[in-house]
Amino acid sequence: MKKIAYLLAIIIVTSCASSKKQLQKGNYDAAIEKSVKKLIKKPDDKDEILILDKAYNIANEQDLSRVKYLKLESNPGRWDEILNHYIRLKNRQTRVRTVLPLRMPRRTIDYEYFDYDREIVEAKHNAAEFFFVHGQKLMGNNNKESYREAYYEFMKVKEYWGDYENIDQLINESHYLGMSRVLVTIENKTHLKLSEEFKKDLLAINHAALNSEWVEYHIRHLDDNINYDFLVYISLKIIDVSPELVKEKDYIEKKKVEDGFDYALDQNGNVMRDTAGNDIKIKKYKNLQCTVIETVQQKSVNIAGDVEIIETNPEKLIKKDAIGAETYFEHLSARAIGDLGALTSDTRKLVEMDPVPFPDDVLLIMQCSETLKMAIRDILRRNRRYIY
Repeated sequence: MKKIAYLLAIIIVTSCASSKKQLQKGNYDAAIEKSVKKLIKKPDDKDEILILDKAYNIANEQDLSRVKYLKLESNPGRWDEILNHYIRLKNRQTRVRTVLPLRMPRRTIDYEYFDYDREIVEAKHNAAEFFFVHGQKLMGNNNKESYREAYYEFMKVKEYWGDYENIDQLINESHYLGMSRVLVTIENKTHLKLSEEFKKDLLAINHAALNSEWVEYHIRHLDDNINYDFLVYISLKIIDVSPELVKEKDYIEKKKVEDGFDYALDQNGNVMRDTAGNDIKIKKYKNLQCTVIETVQQKSVNIAGDVEIIETNPEKLIKKDAIGAETYFEHLSARAIGDLGALTSDTRKLVEMDPVPFPDDVLLIMQCSETLKMAIRDILRRNRRYIY
């Protein structure tokens, strides 16, 4: 975070710096941009004219000098850089022409116009040719890393020279060959026979979200011509369904409640009165009691296994993780014997509940599969770095 904040601060300072500061730092194009903006508003600003003139000449001199050297070097891999220099020269010239001519008291600045299009087209064609040849050479290495590098080279060809020979075919071919494919399958090693619907549901894990630029996940083997680079085996080894368990416990709830009143009597047996002349009453209480018999119904499913990631060429196990999930069924109900007025509000709700049928094994296993599905997805996401 500190590094990001530091970089943002530099960007902000740079963007706020004056054209003179940018010139002093050697940021010539930034200086030109700031001067142009000011000269559009104030065409006779002498200081900005001088800054723009100096920055423009130095920037052009640097680009042209570098282009001259690169051409003398005669390295076909340099045409990409040459192209970038020509594009900068053209864009810089276009920007400065928006304020030309620049008039000073004793001098008028109006730069000679250069048509860079021919040089740009030549550089594009030569760069495209280099990347095309280099991409084809990479394809001959017959490995995924080279296919991927070739793909990027061919994409540059497409960028620079869209209809260069059979470039679209080569882009598709290099991308297809550079792609790693992963087949995710379920292996049932438990004592239960699992339906295909169950396996299909377990693999409904949004595998497309795991895909990346060079890796794609498959959950079904649809084409025998596909060679998978990685296999993910989800091995189910234990599916344990517990017995249907019913437990009972009883307890007593008590409550003290009002039960009318008696009059307060004096020693002569007469009703006593307060200062306002009202009869004095004494509240009466009684104790309520109720026996509660609580019933707990419980049943659970535990599914356990492991996830293996195997590289196919050469075949080797590269990662193995245990996996598991549990689902619990629990239902509470109760019956009451005695005075229901003694019960708390929570116990009253419990007494209103009746025992229910236990879910069958298949339903509980399907519910557990939802939890297992999330665990599978998390393991695949965590282990994506092993699949490349």
